[in-house]
Amino acid sequence: MATQKFMGRNQLLDRLTEQMRTQKGAPKDPEAAARAVLIARKMLTDKGELTDLGKKRDAMTAKERAIDRAVKRTGSSAQSFTYDPKTNRAIKR
Repeated sequence: MATQKFMGRNQLLDRLTEQMRTQKGAPKDPEAAARAVLIARKMLTDKGELTDLGKKRDAMTAKERAIDRAVKRTGSSAQSFTYDPKTNRAIKR
């Protein structure tokens, strides 16, 4: 089951860190691993500051990010999806 911590806005790094911490085979330093992922995704600079893309994602809730990922993946409208907080996934209605 996915973590239920840090589901709100302005918690992008906290949310990803917690997901890293609770995954099977978790890294020894989950925050550093989360930062590396966000840097690779161009959401965080090497200095640890949010980029414009990072600020946009950080302003979203976990639900909004999950639906946004599903929309990008499928090309369907956001209204076509429902959110499952237990899995942090958006599924087609």
